[in-house]
Amino acid sequence: MSGDAAPGAAGEGNTRTRLDRGRGALGPALELVHTGRAPTRAVLTAELGVTRATAGAVAAELEALGLIRVDARPGAAAGSQGRPSHRLELAEDGPVALAAQVHADGFRAALVGLGGRLVATAPGCETVDADPAKVLRSVVEAGAELLRETGRRCVGAGVAVPSAVAEPEGTALNPLHLAWPAGAPVREIFAECVRAAGISGPAFAANDVNLAALAEHRHGAGRGARDLLCVATGHRGVGGALVLDGRLHTGSSGLALEVGHLTVNPEGRACHCGSRGCLDVEADPLAFLTAAGRDPGPEVSLLQQANELIRDHRADPGVRTAVETLIDRLGQGLAGLVNILNPDRIILGGLHRTLLDAAPERLRAVVADRSLWGRSGGVPILACTLDHNSLVGAAELAWQPVLDDPIAALARA
Repeated sequence: MSGDAAPGAAGEGNTRTRLDRGRGALGPALELVHTGRAPTRAVLTAELGVTRATAGAVAAELEALGLIRVDARPGAAAGSQGRPSHRLELAEDGPVALAAQVHADGFRAALVGLGGRLVATAPGCETVDADPAKVLRSVVEAGAELLRETGRRCVGAGVAVPSAVAEPEGTALNPLHLAWPAGAPVREIFAECVRAAGISGPAFAANDVNLAALAEHRHGAGRGARDLLCVATGHRGVGGALVLDGRLHTGSSGLALEVGHLTVNPEGRACHCGSRGCLDVEADPLAFLTAAGRDPGPEVSLLQQANELIRDHRADPGVRTAVETLIDRLGQGLAGLVNILNPDRIILGGLHRTLLDAAPERLRAVVADRSLWGRSGGVPILACTLDHNSLVGAAELAWQPVLDDPIAALARA
């Protein structure tokens, strides 16, 4: 019998060789599909800079892991020539991350799949206890119930909080709108609650606007931006985040971009930071309701009350004046940030998104008039497009280890 390998064995060896060569490309390949940048195997091949055979082996491995689906029989696009490439789609029944968000008017849990897709959400709670452990235990229990109902595999968990979160400790330094103690060990408490609920995978915590920016950069209005500035106000206060060269910039210890404490009205309202007229108290929902002469009601959140009032602002001169006042304050703050950061795109979330929709030209004019390069190189100002971007961003934290090394992360989970 000849010592040469049989044809079948040689083919298997070639497949293994291709997979071994592409093993290091699994994470980058998954991220390309996850962010919508590789809809076909041909695009994946070009983006990875590998051979078609290696790209095919990588796609097959990701499919075997239950992360993507390879459609080998797609219809050719109209007007296209040649053989159509296999389409790459995220597995609809694949693993999920547990995402949680806590804000001044409540908290919510959800399951989020690859691609930033919300698979299931739990009913939101409208009261937040002053004890962070009690709140985080409740939100994790709600997430655990979703996992039981759906039967999904969980890769990890992330929570978004309205506070600067110091790294590497994971402590919430200033959760003032929650009445939590300063320096609450949010990540540690959250991780303990996740383990106690029997949920596998790592647990993370981060600032809510940072996570909104991360989600929008990967799946929403910030996709394709190199230097992305995100400014948003949710239920209370104002936050900011910056994505530089495709990566979230959090500073030396996680505390970068506390834009809420930019002074935009020196004679304005007293801020809890000790200064006066900060964006935090001049451009959030409570500031708007106060400027419009409305007393906040207990029925719905401050954000919902402010949004509804702005949408009908043309019918009431007092409300219209309040809209213009907040736009001017916001525009002044954005102009200062443009002068310092020179972003290539600005996205606005929460109440600021509603303000932009109400008077887009006024806001853009204020930024242009007050920024050094506004007239010659205006920065696009867009609305955030993801309805639950902080939740999606919290899931991105849990998905990141899988994007870094799919095989190792799924083995741990």
